[in-house]
Amino acid sequence: MNTLAEENYLKAIYHLSLNDLSVSTNQIAAALCTKAASVTDMLKKLADKELINYEKYQGVTLTFAGEKIALQIIRRHRLWEYFLVEKLNFRWDEVHEMAEELEHISSVELIDRLDQFMDCPKHDPHGDPIPDKDGNFKKHELLPVASLKLNETGIISGVRDHSPGFLQYLEKQQLTIGKKIKVADIITYDNSMMLEVEKSITHISREVAKNLLIAI
Repeated sequence: MNTLAEENYLKAIYHLSLNDLSVSTNQIAAALCTKAASVTDMLKKLADKELINYEKYQGVTLTFAGEKIALQIIRRHRLWEYFLVEKLNFRWDEVHEMAEELEHISSVELIDRLDQFMDCPKHDPHGDPIPDKDGNFKKHELLPVASLKLNETGIISGVRDHSPGFLQYLEKQQLTIGKKIKVADIITYDNSMMLEVEKSITHISREVAKNLLIAI
């Protein structure tokens, strides 16, 4: 049985490894808002359990067993987010913190029944794929809205920033999952964008355009 802290480390390493093959101690410390010395102590414990490959100054990678646990935690998190939004009518900007707590409920039967109850959803409310019980999920390539050119279109399919403030902003601008957008104009001065959404025009900054994702 893994502790809550160990699970948080494994999940953090998995997410960081999506951008960097080998994850540094400082990256983990920043992601978990803790000190590098504390990270080193935990990495030694996880290495002893053969959940990570770790050599000092060489970075960290998950072992097969470590990745399997990380994907199960992510599965639980995203299923709970879906449940909270779709069945309990929470907003998509309200559920992350609750799911952070619920993801540590480790009952396999409960999670499988939750999955079946919701007809096995493939994506959470933020567009992130939900792994199945074996840790498999269909990867879909997403691009930031910032990569679009004038008159190009796309379907909003995910976000890079899961903070409540960003999600609330998107909600107000009607830039939610599944909406079709078209680039009506790109402002040369600051590279901000005018987007057509459901026959209305909304103006977004370059930073928003980088954090809002479309399927290709």
